[in-house]
Amino acid sequence: MELDDLLKRIKNYMDNPDIDFIKKAYNYAAAAHEGQYRVSGEPFVDHPLGVAIILADLELDVVSIVSSMLHDVVEDTEISSDDIADEFGDEVAHLVDGVTKLTRMEFKTKEDQQAESLRKMFVAMAEDIRVVLIKLADRLHNMRTLNYLKKEKRIEKSQETLEIYAPLAHRLGMSRIKWELEDLAFRYIQPDMYYELSQKVQANRKQRENDIQQAIDTLKDTLKKQNIEAEIYGRPKHLYSIYNKMQRKEVEFDEIYDLTAVRVLVENVRECYEVLGVIHEIWKPIPGRFKDYIAMPKSNMYQSLHTTVIGPNGDPLEVQIRTYEMHKTAEYGIAAHWRYKEGKVGDEKFEEKLSWLRRLLEWQKDLQEPQEFMETLKIDLFEDEVFVFTPKGDVVSLPKGGSPVDFAYHIHTEVGHKCVGAKVNGKIVPLEYKLNNGDIVEVLTSKKSNGPSRDWLNFVQTSKARSKIKQWFKKQRRDEVIQKGRDSFEKELKKHNISLKEKKKEKELKRIAKDMGRKEVDDLFEEIGYSNLSPKQIITKLDEYEPEKDIDKKITPKVKSKSSVDKGVSVRGMENMLVRMAKCCNPVPGDDITGYITRGRGVSVHRTDCRNLQRLKKSEPERIIEVNWDRGRTESYQVDLRIDAVNKNALLNDITTLIKKEKLNLLSVMARTSKSDNRAVVNLSLELSSIEHMHDIMKKIESISGVLNVNRSKPR
Repeated sequence: MELDDLLKRIKNYMDNPDIDFIKKAYNYAAAAHEGQYRVSGEPFVDHPLGVAIILADLELDVVSIVSSMLHDVVEDTEISSDDIADEFGDEVAHLVDGVTKLTRMEFKTKEDQQAESLRKMFVAMAEDIRVVLIKLADRLHNMRTLNYLKKEKRIEKSQETLEIYAPLAHRLGMSRIKWELEDLAFRYIQPDMYYELSQKVQANRKQRENDIQQAIDTLKDTLKKQNIEAEIYGRPKHLYSIYNKMQRKEVEFDEIYDLTAVRVLVENVRECYEVLGVIHEIWKPIPGRFKDYIAMPKSNMYQSLHTTVIGPNGDPLEVQIRTYEMHKTAEYGIAAHWRYKEGKVGDEKFEEKLSWLRRLLEWQKDLQEPQEFMETLKIDLFEDEVFVFTPKGDVVSLPKGGSPVDFAYHIHTEVGHKCVGAKVNGKIVPLEYKLNNGDIVEVLTSKKSNGPSRDWLNFVQTSKARSKIKQWFKKQRRDEVIQKGRDSFEKELKKHNISLKEKKKEKELKRIAKDMGRKEVDDLFEEIGYSNLSPKQIITKLDEYEPEKDIDKKITPKVKSKSSVDKGVSVRGMENMLVRMAKCCNPVPGDDITGYITRGRGVSVHRTDCRNLQRLKKSEPERIIEVNWDRGRTESYQVDLRIDAVNKNALLNDITTLIKKEKLNLLSVMARTSKSDNRAVVNLSLELSSIEHMHDIMKKIESISGVLNVNRSKPR
């Protein structure tokens, strides 16, 4: 895999691409991943290059290509997002950050980490769809090279691909990527079935191709006589879709007749319907097997006419008819629309395509538990659709199996909460009734309704309905608990003969809530209601305050703007310059330092021995500037330490106890262990005031039982 191959593909669809920018990203990734190899033995940089080539096949922009080549740099090397921003700009850094997994945070389980990483990706994806395009290309390239991993890992990755990434590609209309992901995952999850189907498909391939060619020739001749120009070809079904059909219909392979479909491409919509008429004249259509996705496009932008007819040999023949533009959208989905959107402001049609994502993100705010988020995500990604109508004739898309309750919550949350019944096509139906295409749905509501029923959770299909119903019951329960806590508190006030004016009482309680780390007064009452706090604790806090004193006049540190003085660093020849400490080396007073003038982000201060700085000195010497510590200032600075120790119980506890005793601000901690040599490595990020302070803390950590040595992390 060569860089020249990527550049050649880009030049095929892009006028005057910024080749130097792309080469810079490749060289930067190669240097960052130097010494790293994939399980296959190939240099690691071959992976980001492979991802970039997949995106070039989707004809994405230069920023996407550059970001894809850097997508593993932050995750797998010591380079930070700030470093990427300095070198390649904020847009690239934002995309890279959106794709980067949350590997540097601690989670209870691997499933929690997966859920939160996906949640982060979806949030970033809502801001910039290119985030998920890079992620899908990343997953596709990993699946293509999955055979080098251990069996357990192959199955785990394939399962995740089938549950999340293939449905996501489908949701975004990217059928070409969806099919390849599904077939690759199928191959590793059920290898015996995969190869058995593959052999059976190959066995009769020649006969099927002859039958399809006969149908194509007949259709071509007829369309030519009608003066309709069309491109016609056979499309073999993918193995996973064949397997799914066998499972869904509970039939054997020999009972699947439409292993190959015929696809017809024409110039415009009018010709689509003309071709449909011609096909139904040549062959007899099978009732109930016609679908018009042109008049009613799927939510993933897919448009086509589907019909199944009795073909030349008496077997069912599936035919898809679409325009060339529809075909491009069907193959590349949102990636094709991204190109049309580039440079346009407020593209309403493009935003409509992502409405399901906006809804998902709106609902996920209510889902605190990672498992609940994953459950909701899978429901949203997998949903197939039915189209129903409001009494006024507006079309509403719902998941297959959707009920009148789903319809009600789609209209508005309050309509759902007040729903007491429903009419479908003018007739009263049960609320669990499964809606069908073309149904006209009317929701019956009542102001006297007591709210949703828990039974609704047994049949609703949409994540919005499910989350809003759960949210309603949570709120009802919380309101009851809060009232219980408030009553207990008021009772305790009377018991102590404390009388406070309502306004004054609320003010004092807000202050107590803030001091106790609660967002609002109701949170205090909720804690009392659950017996996590006693009313006496709040009364005691009230006694501690002295209302007559003006607390606002107490001296508190003022927050200042991030000038060079604030950071304790002076920049030679400049005043009021924005200054920040480089995350790659985190200098502290006492280190030799040098400044680098970034693009629009002020001066970043590096340790003189920082590898990033050495590279910047060579590539952009004109941006290097002299900086010095302002010894008259006392500031706190981030310091990264590496602790090597014997793996023993309470090691982390001993370290954090020391940090607490020294009254240090702990920014992050990450620990990993090795069973083979019973060793542990702990990486700490602390706020310290100077290099002398750092050495003092390092000595104290070294005195902890089991600690072998403590070192400052090397600059990246």
